[in-house]
Amino acid sequence: MKKIGITTNVPIEVLIAAGYRPVDLNNIFISDPDPEHLIKIAEKDGFPINCCGWIKGIYGVCMEYHIDTVMCVTSGDCSNTEMLMEVLRYKGLKTIPFSYPQEPDETEMQNTLNKLAMQLGTTLDEAENVRKQLEPCRKLADRLDTLTWKDNTVSGFENHLWLVSASDFNGDQEKYEKELSAVIENAEKRKAFPESNIRLAYIGVPSVYGKDLYRFTENNGARVVYNEIQRQFAMAQPVKSLAEQYSIFTYPYSIEDRINDITKELEKRKIDGIIHYVQAFCYRGIGGIIFKDVFKLPMLTLEGNDNFYLDQHIRTRIEAFLDMLQRNPAE
Repeated sequence: MKKIGITTNVPIEVLIAAGYRPVDLNNIFISDPDPEHLIKIAEKDGFPINCCGWIKGIYGVCMEYHIDTVMCVTSGDCSNTEMLMEVLRYKGLKTIPFSYPQEPDETEMQNTLNKLAMQLGTTLDEAENVRKQLEPCRKLADRLDTLTWKDNTVSGFENHLWLVSASDFNGDQEKYEKELSAVIENAEKRKAFPESNIRLAYIGVPSVYGKDLYRFTENNGARVVYNEIQRQFAMAQPVKSLAEQYSIFTYPYSIEDRINDITKELEKRKIDGIIHYVQAFCYRGIGGIIFKDVFKLPMLTLEGNDNFYLDQHIRTRIEAFLDMLQRNPAE
């Protein structure tokens, strides 16, 4: 299967049906042994310092890993992706634009998916067959999520890692299914985390801090039991069609859709406090104005860009936030 890079969650079922192997460029970037090197590749080629680290990282991955075909989401994700697509095209890569509908409407999504399938030389029926093949993986992701918030045997980082990896199933769905099955089997035998742990929600795009953030919160008596966007990427909710699956996916649509989804999960998971991550230079950070007004729980906003580890300033802020939650537990 021919490799195709993706800039965020896209209808991978259509890509697989068309003979492509989707590869999430974000995941390659953040898991690279030296992500700073990928940032430097982009800056050397002219990307400005005050540009989103993820955009520069994606570009660096394309250059370093010799990705020659990329599907770029130009509506429903990052406002910088459209110009990134222009640069990649100028550099000789094949780029395929994809736009989510303005509203989460199943009829509109059905039309969008049909157009994409025709463009790639496949059919929506073939893509629906792939959806059914991926169902076991998505059910496993849902089981892992339940073990995180209900059984309390899965860490916040494990939850993050396996759910966010569902954007492309690490390029190998059969291997993903086998490995996640083993993780779940092990987790079901573990001793549960202490009930006294502070229960955190993480909302916003996955951070550049990765494991460091989750480990630090756990070392300070807290645990992330809800990863908002990562859970959305896993698309674990049962559906009857691809059009439905990508219409209930909240990330590309309005902040109201996200708020409705987050609110239900905050209550169900008995959340004590919220960490809202904001990527520097990203328009989505403005949504924090609404989040702080809508959610009636303590919220800590963290901003990052290309600093891949928690510095002392951020550590102190997290410690103070957790101390406040400990002293004033949610009712």
